[in-house]
Amino acid sequence: MGTAETGQRSWFGQPPGLTILFLTEMWEKFSFFGMRAILVFYMTKGLDFAQADASLIYGYYAAFVYFTPIVGGWLCDRWLGPRRSVLIGSAVMALGHAMMASPALFFPALFCIGSGSGLFLPSLPSQVLGLYAKSDPRRGSAFNIYFVGINLGAILAPFVCGTLGEIYGWHFGFTAASIGMCAGIAVYGGGRGLTEPRPDSAMAEEKEPGGDHAGWRRLAGVGLAVILFRGAYEQIGNTIALWSDEAVDRSLFGHAFPASWVQAVDPALVFLLTPPLVTWWTRQAKRGREPSSIGKMALGALGVGLSFLFPALGSQLAGDGKSGMIWLALYLGLFTLSELFILPVGMGLFARMAPQGRRSLTMAGWFFCSFAGNILAGQLGTLWGRLGHAAFFAAMAAVAGLAAMLLHLLRVKETKR
Repeated sequence: MGTAETGQRSWFGQPPGLTILFLTEMWEKFSFFGMRAILVFYMTKGLDFAQADASLIYGYYAAFVYFTPIVGGWLCDRWLGPRRSVLIGSAVMALGHAMMASPALFFPALFCIGSGSGLFLPSLPSQVLGLYAKSDPRRGSAFNIYFVGINLGAILAPFVCGTLGEIYGWHFGFTAASIGMCAGIAVYGGGRGLTEPRPDSAMAEEKEPGGDHAGWRRLAGVGLAVILFRGAYEQIGNTIALWSDEAVDRSLFGHAFPASWVQAVDPALVFLLTPPLVTWWTRQAKRGREPSSIGKMALGALGVGLSFLFPALGSQLAGDGKSGMIWLALYLGLFTLSELFILPVGMGLFARMAPQGRRSLTMAGWFFCSFAGNILAGQLGTLWGRLGHAAFFAAMAAVAGLAAMLLHLLRVKETKR
C-alpha cells in the first residue's frame, strides 16, 4: 500500500478499488471454472447422461453464458446500474451453484448460473476505468491486472472444486463453487466506497474523430478480428488438450504427468508474466511511447498464430511417434505472452470506447465476441479428425494470422486520422 506518482491513494501501486474488483472477479471465476471442471463428469457419472448428450449440453451452456450479457448489459445501463447488477448477478449465480447439488434442479441451476453471469460479466469490468484519472499512465494496463484475477481463479478452481467433487462427492464440489461466489459478494459489498468512479475518471465518453458511427465501426472491426482470433485461441482447451494427451511425450523425471495439468500452465504463466509486462507498459506510457491498443492486439494475434507453428513443427518431425514436450512448452510460452497483448487490452478498448449510458452494453459486445468465437472454435475443431496434426495447427496459425492482419489494417487506418 502506498501513494502512486499521480498523487492518488493506492494499494499495490494501483487504485484501491482495483483490488476489490480483482478479488471479486477472482472469486467469480473460481466459482465458474470450479463448476465447469466437474460438469461433464457429473453429467456422465452422476446423472448417467450419454457422452454425446453431456457434450451437447455443455456446449449450449457455455454459449448461453456468453450470450446473456447482451440482455444483462442492457438491464444494467437502463435500470439497475453496475453495482446492483453485480450483486444481483452474483447472488443468482451462488444460488445456481448451490442448486447443482440436487439432480432434480440440474437444468434450472444451469439457467440460474447463466442468467446471473449475464448481469455480472459486463457490469464488473465496466467499473475499472472509473478508478483512474484520464491522465493516469497506469490506466492503459489496468485490464491486464484485472485479467490476472480471472486466471488466478482459473488456477485454484480445478484443484479445490475438482478434487472435492471427484473424491468426496459432486455436491461438495458444487457447494465449494457456491461458497466462492458468496466470498465474491462479501468482497464487493465490503469495498463499496472504494469502487466509486472518480469525477475526473477515464469513464468519460471518448469521442472518435469521425463521430459515434466511426467509433462503432471501429469496434465492429475489432470485434470481427477478435472472433477470428478466438477461433484459434480456444483450441487450447480443445484440440491442444487432445494433442497433449495423445501425441506428446509428457514424461518428467521418469513419470508422465496428467494431461489435464497442461490446462493450468496458461493461467499460471499469465500470473507470472503480467507484472513485468505492466511495469514495462507503464514506463512506456510515461515516456509517451506506449503502443496503441489496436497495435498491441495485432502483435498478440500474430504471436498466437506463430505459437501454433511449434506444435505443427513438432507433429511433423514426430511422424507416427510422439512429439517432444519442448514443442508444447514453446507453444505455451509464446501463446500466453501473446494473449496478454490482446485479451485484456481488447477488453480495455471496449471499455474506453463505450459511450455514456451504454458502458455495460458495450462490454457485453466484448463477451458476445467470446460467444461467436467459441462457436467458430468448435466448428474449426471438427477439422481435427480430417487433417493431420501438423496441417491442422498450421491452419490455426493462419486463422490467428488473418486476425492479426485485420487488426493491423485497423491500426494503419487509425494512424492516418
